[in-house]
Amino acid sequence: MGEVHGWCEPCFGGVRDAFARNFADGRELGASVAVCQAGRPVVELWGGLAGDGAWRRDTIAFLASATKGLVAAAALVLVDRGLLDLDTPVAAYWPEFAAEGKSEIPLRWVLGHRSGVVAVDPPLTLADIRLRTPVRDALAAARPAWQPGRGHGYHCLTMGWLVCEVVRRVTGRTVGEFFAEEIAGPLGLDLHITLPPGTDGRLAGLVPPTERQLLRGRGHPQLEALNRAIGDPTSLFHRSTFGSVAVTAELLSSAGTCQVEIPSCGGAGNAAALARLYAALAGEVDGVRLLRPETTAAACTPEAGGMDLVLGCHTAYSSGFMLPGGPMWPGADSPAAFGHAGVTGAFAFADGDLAFAYVPNRMAELIEGGGDRVRRLVEAAYRAHG
Repeated sequence: MGEVHGWCEPCFGGVRDAFARNFADGRELGASVAVCQAGRPVVELWGGLAGDGAWRRDTIAFLASATKGLVAAAALVLVDRGLLDLDTPVAAYWPEFAAEGKSEIPLRWVLGHRSGVVAVDPPLTLADIRLRTPVRDALAAARPAWQPGRGHGYHCLTMGWLVCEVVRRVTGRTVGEFFAEEIAGPLGLDLHITLPPGTDGRLAGLVPPTERQLLRGRGHPQLEALNRAIGDPTSLFHRSTFGSVAVTAELLSSAGTCQVEIPSCGGAGNAAALARLYAALAGEVDGVRLLRPETTAAACTPEAGGMDLVLGCHTAYSSGFMLPGGPMWPGADSPAAFGHAGVTGAFAFADGDLAFAYVPNRMAELIEGGGDRVRRLVEAAYRAHG
Protein backbone atom coordinates (compact mmCIF):
# COMPACT_ATOMS: atom_id res chain seq x y z
CA MET A 1 0.00 0.00 0.00
CA GLY A 2 1.36 3.44 -0.91
CA GLU A 3 1.71 5.90 1.96
CA VAL A 4 -0.32 9.08 1.49
CA HIS A 5 1.40 12.40 2.20
CA GLY A 6 0.25 16.00 2.18
CA TRP A 7 -2.74 17.65 3.76
CA CYS A 8 -6.42 18.41 3.33
CA GLU A 9 -8.98 20.46 5.18
CA PRO A 10 -11.10 18.30 7.49
CA CYS A 11 -14.28 18.55 5.41
CA PHE A 12 -12.34 17.16 2.41
CA GLY A 13 -11.20 14.09 4.34
CA GLY A 14 -13.23 11.94 1.96
CA VAL A 15 -10.78 12.79 -0.82
CA ARG A 16 -7.91 11.49 1.31
CA ASP A 17 -9.90 8.33 2.07
CA ALA A 18 -10.62 7.74 -1.63
CA PHE A 19 -6.97 8.38 -2.52
CA ALA A 20 -5.77 5.91 0.13
CA ARG A 21 -8.34 3.35 -1.05
CA ASN A 22 -6.93 3.50 -4.60
CA PHE A 23 -3.54 2.45 -3.26
CA ALA A 24 -5.02 -0.18 -0.95
CA ASP A 25 -6.93 -1.73 -3.87
CA GLY A 26 -3.77 -1.95 -5.98
CA ARG A 27 -5.04 0.53 -8.57
CA GLU A 28 -2.27 3.06 -8.02
CA LEU A 29 1.51 3.15 -8.26
CA GLY A 30 2.17 6.86 -7.65
CA ALA A 31 -0.08 9.90 -7.95
CA SER A 32 -1.05 13.33 -6.74
CA VAL A 33 -4.49 14.87 -6.25
CA ALA A 34 -5.45 18.46 -5.41
CA VAL A 35 -8.57 20.55 -4.97
CA CYS A 36 -9.12 24.30 -4.82
CA GLN A 37 -12.28 25.92 -3.49
CA ALA A 38 -13.01 29.55 -4.33
CA GLY A 39 -9.40 29.90 -5.51
CA ARG A 40 -7.94 28.54 -2.27
CA PRO A 41 -6.18 25.15 -1.97
CA VAL A 42 -8.07 22.74 0.28
CA VAL A 43 -6.45 19.43 -0.75
CA GLU A 44 -2.87 18.60 -1.74
CA LEU A 45 -2.03 14.92 -1.48
CA TRP A 46 0.59 12.67 -3.03
CA GLY A 47 1.85 9.16 -2.49
CA GLY A 48 3.28 5.95 -3.86
CA LEU A 49 6.28 5.47 -6.09
CA ALA A 50 7.80 7.54 -8.88
CA GLY A 51 10.43 5.43 -10.60
CA ASP A 52 13.06 4.19 -8.14
CA GLY A 53 11.96 6.35 -5.24
CA ALA A 54 8.97 7.74 -3.41
CA TRP A 55 6.64 10.26 -5.02
CA ARG A 56 7.52 13.64 -3.51
CA ARG A 57 5.65 16.92 -3.33
CA ASP A 58 7.68 18.27 -6.27
CA THR A 59 7.31 15.14 -8.43
CA ILE A 60 5.80 15.83 -11.84
CA ALA A 61 4.30 13.32 -14.25
CA PHE A 62 3.30 12.95 -17.88
CA LEU A 63 -0.07 14.61 -18.52
CA ALA A 64 -0.85 13.06 -21.93
CA SER A 65 -3.91 14.80 -23.42
CA ALA A 66 -4.60 16.71 -20.23
CA THR A 67 -1.94 18.97 -21.80
CA LYS A 68 -4.66 20.19 -24.17
CA GLY A 69 -6.13 22.09 -21.24
CA LEU A 70 -2.91 24.10 -21.01
CA VAL A 71 -3.06 24.82 -24.75
CA ALA A 72 -6.70 25.90 -24.50
CA ALA A 73 -5.83 28.17 -21.58
CA ALA A 74 -3.15 29.90 -23.66
CA ALA A 75 -5.54 30.36 -26.59
CA LEU A 76 -8.30 31.82 -24.42
CA VAL A 77 -5.89 34.19 -22.67
CA LEU A 78 -5.01 35.55 -26.12
CA VAL A 79 -8.71 35.78 -26.98
CA ASP A 80 -9.25 37.66 -23.71
CA ARG A 81 -6.49 40.11 -24.66
CA GLY A 82 -7.97 40.70 -28.11
CA LEU A 83 -5.05 39.13 -29.97
CA LEU A 84 -7.09 36.16 -31.19
CA ASP A 85 -10.72 35.88 -32.22
CA LEU A 86 -12.59 32.59 -32.11
CA ASP A 87 -14.57 33.35 -35.27
CA THR A 88 -11.63 34.50 -37.39
CA PRO A 89 -10.42 31.91 -39.94
CA VAL A 90 -7.13 30.28 -39.02
CA ALA A 91 -5.90 31.23 -42.51
CA ALA A 92 -6.18 34.91 -41.57
CA TYR A 93 -3.33 34.33 -39.11
CA TRP A 94 -1.63 31.60 -41.13
CA PRO A 95 -2.25 32.03 -44.90
CA GLU A 96 -0.66 28.72 -45.92
CA PHE A 97 -3.34 26.89 -43.94
CA ALA A 98 -5.95 27.80 -46.58
CA ALA A 99 -4.82 24.91 -48.83
CA GLU A 100 -7.09 21.90 -49.43
CA GLY A 101 -10.33 23.75 -48.71
CA LYS A 102 -9.37 25.01 -45.25
CA SER A 103 -9.65 28.75 -45.90
CA GLU A 104 -12.90 29.24 -43.95
CA ILE A 105 -12.09 27.15 -40.85
CA PRO A 106 -12.37 29.47 -37.82
CA LEU A 107 -10.23 29.07 -34.74
CA ARG A 108 -13.22 27.86 -32.72
CA TRP A 109 -13.57 24.80 -34.99
CA VAL A 110 -9.97 23.82 -34.25
CA LEU A 111 -10.49 24.28 -30.51
CA GLY A 112 -13.84 22.49 -30.71
CA HIS A 113 -12.51 19.52 -32.74
CA ARG A 114 -14.68 20.38 -35.75
CA SER A 115 -12.05 21.34 -38.35
CA GLY A 116 -11.57 17.81 -39.70
CA VAL A 117 -7.79 18.32 -39.71
CA VAL A 118 -7.05 15.25 -37.63
CA ALA A 119 -4.23 13.52 -39.53
CA VAL A 120 -1.14 14.18 -41.62
CA ASP A 121 0.50 12.00 -44.25
CA PRO A 122 3.30 10.88 -44.29
CA PRO A 123 3.83 10.48 -40.54
CA LEU A 124 5.95 13.07 -38.75
CA THR A 125 9.26 11.90 -37.31
CA LEU A 126 10.84 13.00 -34.05
CA ALA A 127 13.32 15.03 -36.10
CA ASP A 128 10.39 16.77 -37.84
CA ILE A 129 8.87 17.64 -34.48
CA ARG A 130 12.14 19.06 -33.20
CA LEU A 131 12.54 21.22 -36.34
CA ARG A 132 8.89 22.43 -36.11
CA THR A 133 8.78 23.71 -39.70
CA PRO A 134 7.90 20.25 -41.14
CA VAL A 135 5.01 20.05 -38.66
CA ARG A 136 3.45 23.34 -39.73
CA ASP A 137 4.03 22.51 -43.42
CA ALA A 138 2.32 19.14 -43.02
CA LEU A 139 -0.67 20.71 -41.28
CA ALA A 140 -0.96 23.44 -43.91
CA ALA A 141 -1.02 20.78 -46.63
CA ALA A 142 -3.40 18.44 -44.80
CA ARG A 143 -6.82 17.66 -46.21
CA PRO A 144 -9.74 17.61 -43.73
CA ALA A 145 -11.12 14.14 -43.01
CA TRP A 146 -14.68 15.49 -43.21
CA GLN A 147 -16.33 18.71 -44.34
CA PRO A 148 -15.22 21.26 -41.73
CA GLY A 149 -17.96 22.25 -39.34
CA ARG A 150 -20.28 19.36 -40.36
CA GLY A 151 -19.16 16.99 -37.62
CA HIS A 152 -16.64 16.69 -34.84
CA GLY A 153 -13.88 14.26 -33.96
CA TYR A 154 -11.07 14.28 -31.45
CA HIS A 155 -7.98 16.06 -32.85
CA CYS A 156 -5.67 13.69 -30.96
CA LEU A 157 -2.35 15.24 -32.03
CA THR A 158 -3.23 18.06 -34.40
CA MET A 159 -5.16 20.34 -32.07
CA GLY A 160 -2.07 21.37 -30.11
CA TRP A 161 0.13 21.95 -33.14
CA LEU A 162 -2.58 23.92 -34.97
CA VAL A 163 -3.08 26.21 -32.00
CA CYS A 164 0.69 26.46 -31.52
CA GLU A 165 1.17 27.86 -35.02
CA VAL A 166 -1.63 30.39 -34.60
CA VAL A 167 -0.13 31.48 -31.26
CA ARG A 168 3.30 31.77 -32.88
CA ARG A 169 1.91 33.94 -35.67
CA VAL A 170 0.44 36.49 -33.22
CA THR A 171 3.01 36.42 -30.41
CA GLY A 172 6.28 35.22 -31.96
CA ARG A 173 6.37 32.44 -29.35
CA THR A 174 5.32 28.81 -29.40
CA VAL A 175 2.35 27.90 -27.26
CA GLY A 176 4.73 26.26 -24.79
CA GLU A 177 6.80 29.41 -24.49
CA PHE A 178 3.71 31.60 -24.17
CA PHE A 179 2.20 29.35 -21.49
CA ALA A 180 5.46 29.32 -19.49
CA GLU A 181 5.92 33.09 -19.60
CA GLU A 182 2.37 34.42 -19.40
CA ILE A 183 0.50 31.80 -17.36
CA ALA A 184 2.75 29.40 -15.44
CA GLY A 185 5.20 32.13 -14.44
CA PRO A 186 2.74 34.62 -12.91
CA LEU A 187 0.84 31.87 -11.10
CA GLY A 188 3.93 29.93 -10.00
CA LEU A 189 2.75 26.74 -11.69
CA ASP A 190 4.96 23.66 -11.99
CA LEU A 191 3.27 22.93 -15.35
CA HIS A 192 5.09 22.56 -18.65
CA ILE A 193 3.99 22.02 -22.24
CA THR A 194 7.65 21.30 -22.97
CA LEU A 195 9.83 20.09 -20.11
CA PRO A 196 12.61 22.62 -19.34
CA PRO A 197 16.21 21.37 -19.05
CA GLY A 198 17.10 20.15 -15.58
CA THR A 199 13.58 19.15 -14.57
CA ASP A 200 13.52 15.63 -16.01
CA GLY A 201 14.96 14.27 -12.77
CA ARG A 202 11.62 15.06 -11.10
CA LEU A 203 9.58 13.35 -13.84
CA ALA A 204 7.90 10.11 -12.79
CA GLY A 205 8.28 7.46 -15.46
CA LEU A 206 5.05 6.29 -17.07
CA VAL A 207 4.12 2.69 -16.26
CA PRO A 208 1.82 0.69 -18.58
CA PRO A 209 -1.28 -1.02 -17.21
CA THR A 210 -0.95 -4.31 -15.37
CA GLU A 211 -2.66 -7.40 -16.77
CA ARG A 212 -5.12 -7.20 -13.88
CA GLN A 213 -6.05 -3.64 -14.82
CA LEU A 214 -6.50 -4.54 -18.46
CA LEU A 215 -8.77 -7.40 -17.48
CA ARG A 216 -10.94 -4.94 -15.57
CA GLY A 217 -11.56 -3.15 -18.85
CA ARG A 218 -12.75 -6.24 -20.71
CA GLY A 219 -16.32 -5.93 -21.84
CA HIS A 220 -16.19 -2.12 -21.89
CA PRO A 221 -17.62 -1.38 -25.36
CA GLN A 222 -15.64 1.83 -25.83
CA LEU A 223 -12.35 0.19 -24.84
CA GLU A 224 -12.94 -2.70 -27.20
CA ALA A 225 -13.90 -0.37 -30.06
CA LEU A 226 -10.75 1.73 -29.54
CA ASN A 227 -8.56 -1.37 -29.41
CA ARG A 228 -10.00 -2.51 -32.74
CA ALA A 229 -9.61 0.94 -34.29
CA ILE A 230 -6.01 1.45 -33.21
CA GLY A 231 -5.02 -1.68 -35.12
CA ASP A 232 -6.90 -0.68 -38.29
CA PRO A 233 -4.72 1.58 -40.49
CA THR A 234 -7.83 2.85 -42.29
CA SER A 235 -9.60 4.07 -39.14
CA LEU A 236 -9.56 7.77 -38.29
CA PHE A 237 -8.39 6.91 -34.78
CA HIS A 238 -5.32 5.12 -36.12
CA ARG A 239 -4.65 7.78 -38.76
CA SER A 240 -4.88 10.56 -36.17
CA THR A 241 -2.45 8.86 -33.78
CA PHE A 242 0.06 6.24 -34.91
CA GLY A 243 -0.63 7.09 -38.55
CA SER A 244 0.44 10.72 -38.03
CA VAL A 245 3.70 10.19 -36.13
CA ALA A 246 6.51 7.71 -36.70
CA VAL A 247 6.53 5.88 -33.38
CA THR A 248 9.93 5.23 -31.79
CA ALA A 249 11.01 4.05 -28.36
CA GLU A 250 12.11 7.60 -27.50
CA LEU A 251 8.77 9.06 -28.53
CA LEU A 252 6.89 6.47 -26.46
CA SER A 253 8.86 7.30 -23.30
CA SER A 254 7.40 10.05 -21.13
CA ALA A 255 10.75 11.87 -20.94
CA GLY A 256 11.23 11.73 -24.72
CA THR A 257 7.75 13.08 -25.42
CA CYS A 258 7.97 15.84 -22.80
CA GLN A 259 11.29 17.18 -24.11
CA VAL A 260 9.92 18.15 -27.54
CA GLU A 261 6.92 20.39 -28.09
CA ILE A 262 3.94 18.11 -28.68
CA PRO A 263 1.26 20.42 -27.30
CA SER A 264 -1.61 17.97 -27.59
CA CYS A 265 -0.10 15.38 -25.29
CA GLY A 266 3.48 16.13 -24.23
CA GLY A 267 3.05 18.17 -21.06
CA ALA A 268 4.16 17.45 -17.51
CA GLY A 269 3.12 18.70 -14.10
CA ASN A 270 1.44 17.77 -10.85
CA ALA A 271 -2.06 17.99 -9.46
CA ALA A 272 -1.49 21.04 -7.24
CA ALA A 273 -0.39 23.12 -10.23
CA LEU A 274 -3.21 21.84 -12.47
CA ALA A 275 -5.89 22.59 -9.87
CA ARG A 276 -4.48 26.09 -9.41
CA LEU A 277 -4.56 26.66 -13.18
CA TYR A 278 -8.23 25.69 -13.45
CA ALA A 279 -9.09 27.77 -10.40
CA ALA A 280 -7.50 30.79 -12.13
CA LEU A 281 -9.40 30.07 -15.35
CA ALA A 282 -12.72 30.03 -13.50
CA GLY A 283 -12.07 32.74 -10.93
CA GLU A 284 -9.39 34.57 -8.98
CA VAL A 285 -6.31 33.04 -7.36
CA ASP A 286 -4.07 35.22 -5.20
CA GLY A 287 -5.22 38.32 -7.05
CA VAL A 288 -4.70 36.73 -10.50
CA ARG A 289 -7.62 36.01 -12.83
CA LEU A 290 -6.59 34.69 -16.23
CA LEU A 291 -9.89 35.32 -18.02
CA ARG A 292 -12.78 37.74 -17.81
CA PRO A 293 -16.08 36.01 -16.95
CA GLU A 294 -17.31 36.30 -20.54
CA THR A 295 -14.19 34.48 -21.78
CA THR A 296 -14.50 31.82 -19.08
CA ALA A 297 -18.00 31.27 -20.45
CA ALA A 298 -16.44 30.17 -23.77
CA ALA A 299 -14.63 27.42 -21.87
CA CYS A 300 -17.90 25.80 -20.77
CA THR A 301 -20.16 26.71 -23.71
CA PRO A 302 -20.73 23.65 -25.96
CA GLU A 303 -19.06 23.87 -29.35
CA ALA A 304 -19.57 20.25 -30.41
CA GLY A 305 -21.38 17.23 -29.04
CA GLY A 306 -22.66 13.83 -30.06
CA MET A 307 -20.98 10.98 -31.90
CA ASP A 308 -17.26 11.56 -32.24
CA LEU A 309 -16.07 10.72 -35.76
CA VAL A 310 -12.61 9.74 -34.51
CA LEU A 311 -13.33 7.97 -31.23
CA GLY A 312 -16.66 6.45 -32.17
CA CYS A 313 -18.38 7.40 -28.91
CA HIS A 314 -20.25 10.37 -27.51
CA THR A 315 -18.03 13.34 -26.68
CA ALA A 316 -18.60 17.03 -26.01
CA TYR A 317 -16.20 19.96 -26.40
CA SER A 318 -16.16 23.69 -25.82
CA SER A 319 -13.52 26.06 -27.20
CA GLY A 320 -10.57 23.91 -26.21
CA PHE A 321 -11.90 21.85 -23.33
CA MET A 322 -13.78 18.61 -22.78
CA LEU A 323 -17.29 18.98 -21.39
CA PRO A 324 -19.41 16.54 -19.36
CA GLY A 325 -20.90 13.69 -21.32
CA GLY A 326 -19.62 10.37 -22.59
CA PRO A 327 -17.07 7.89 -21.21
CA MET A 328 -14.15 10.34 -21.21
CA TRP A 329 -15.65 12.59 -18.50
CA PRO A 330 -15.61 11.10 -14.98
CA GLY A 331 -17.14 14.14 -13.29
CA ALA A 332 -20.63 15.47 -12.71
CA ASP A 333 -22.93 16.54 -15.53
CA SER A 334 -22.72 20.25 -14.72
CA PRO A 335 -23.29 23.09 -17.23
CA ALA A 336 -20.49 25.12 -15.62
CA ALA A 337 -17.84 22.37 -15.80
CA PHE A 338 -14.93 22.25 -18.23
CA GLY A 339 -11.63 20.40 -18.17
CA HIS A 340 -9.52 17.79 -19.87
CA ALA A 341 -8.47 14.19 -19.40
CA GLY A 342 -5.45 12.21 -20.55
CA VAL A 343 -4.93 8.57 -21.46
CA THR A 344 -2.69 8.13 -18.40
CA GLY A 345 -5.76 8.76 -16.23
CA ALA A 346 -4.83 12.39 -15.57
CA PHE A 347 -7.89 14.61 -15.24
CA ALA A 348 -8.50 18.22 -14.26
CA PHE A 349 -11.54 20.47 -14.36
CA ALA A 350 -13.23 23.54 -12.97
CA ASP A 351 -16.90 23.75 -12.03
CA GLY A 352 -17.83 27.14 -10.66
CA ASP A 353 -15.62 27.73 -7.62
CA LEU A 354 -14.46 24.08 -7.45
CA ALA A 355 -11.21 23.10 -9.21
CA PHE A 356 -9.89 19.53 -9.17
CA ALA A 357 -6.82 17.78 -10.56
CA TYR A 358 -5.40 14.27 -10.46
CA VAL A 359 -2.10 13.11 -11.98
CA PRO A 360 -0.93 9.46 -11.81
CA ASN A 361 2.05 7.67 -13.33
CA ARG A 362 0.37 4.33 -14.04
CA MET A 363 -1.98 3.94 -16.97
CA ALA A 364 -5.05 1.98 -15.95
CA GLU A 365 -6.85 1.56 -19.25
CA LEU A 366 -6.83 2.90 -22.79
CA ILE A 367 -9.51 5.54 -22.39
CA GLU A 368 -9.00 9.12 -21.32
CA GLY A 369 -10.59 10.01 -18.02
CA GLY A 370 -11.81 6.46 -17.51
CA GLY A 371 -11.49 4.30 -14.45
CA ASP A 372 -12.92 4.11 -10.96
CA ARG A 373 -9.83 5.55 -9.31
CA VAL A 374 -10.37 9.10 -10.61
CA ARG A 375 -14.17 8.86 -10.37
CA ARG A 376 -13.88 8.07 -6.66
CA LEU A 377 -11.77 11.16 -6.11
CA VAL A 378 -14.05 13.44 -8.12
CA GLU A 379 -17.17 12.21 -6.32
CA ALA A 380 -15.48 12.75 -2.94
CA ALA A 381 -14.50 16.28 -3.91
CA TYR A 382 -18.06 17.11 -4.96
CA ARG A 383 -19.50 15.68 -1.75
CA ALA A 384 -17.17 17.83 0.35
CA HIS A 385 -17.80 20.89 -1.79
CA GLY A 386 -21.54 20.48 -1.36
